[in-house]
Amino acid sequence: MKRREFIALVGGAVIASSSARAQQPAKTRRIGVLETVSPALNMPNLDALRRGLRDLGYIENQNCLLEYRSADGDAARFPALAEELVRLGVDLIVTRGTPAARAAKEATETIPIVMAAIGEPLGMGIVASLARPGGNVTGLSSFVNELAGKRVELLRELRQANSVTAFMTNMGNPVVRQQWEETKKAAQTLGIEVTLLDVRTKEDIARAFETAGGGRVETILVGIDALIQEYRLLITELAAEHRLAAIYPSREFVDAGGGLNVPSTLLARADEVIE
Repeated sequence: MKRREFIALVGGAVIASSSARAQQPAKTRRIGVLETVSPALNMPNLDALRRGLRDLGYIENQNCLLEYRSADGDAARFPALAEELVRLGVDLIVTRGTPAARAAKEATETIPIVMAAIGEPLGMGIVASLARPGGNVTGLSSFVNELAGKRVELLRELRQANSVTAFMTNMGNPVVRQQWEETKKAAQTLGIEVTLLDVRTKEDIARAFETAGGGRVETILVGIDALIQEYRLLITELAAEHRLAAIYPSREFVDAGGGLNVPSTLLARADEVIE
């Protein structure tokens, strides 16, 4: 997701909410942010949001308030956090990830919701279609199902056909199961053996790397999930410690040190696919 696209979505939703009540005196707008990680871990994105809103005339603590709520890697917290934002009477809710978007959708049918990023909005009860989302939800899709197979193709550039890779993800996230199916399908087509590392707690992450390190696993594909985002520093450190080449789902992992154990040839091919 490009920052400019995200700001345009947020700004447009705020402006739409404001214009609907243009006859009323101007008031401070409240924007709820339903995030997977704490503000400290999310500071670059949060600062970009503030700058973009400022460009649109919304100054934090003057005519705009950000109500930031983080699940801190525990997706089970999203429903309560979404309900809290609704009780606060926010004018808009910005979400990241499928569980956050679904929780916001279930909490309100009237407050506009902008998905800054979502793995898969279809079939989750969030939007009717990509072309016509309907209801009170709009935003950006990360097309994670389509990219799951592309990441396996990148591995084929890195390793021989008889290599073994692992897919680390949280199967408790409903959107992840299709990613796993797409990963298996692509791996079978390309002659790559793939194994699943299901992580649902912080403790599972260390055990998963022990399992991978003790087997024939040479490379690891890291999925995207609230838990995985919360512990991205731990994941990148363990991948380096176990000398596993890794493909990460977002730049945040590279900024956390993950780029140190991703071969430059693989990064170059990833850029080609993303473009």
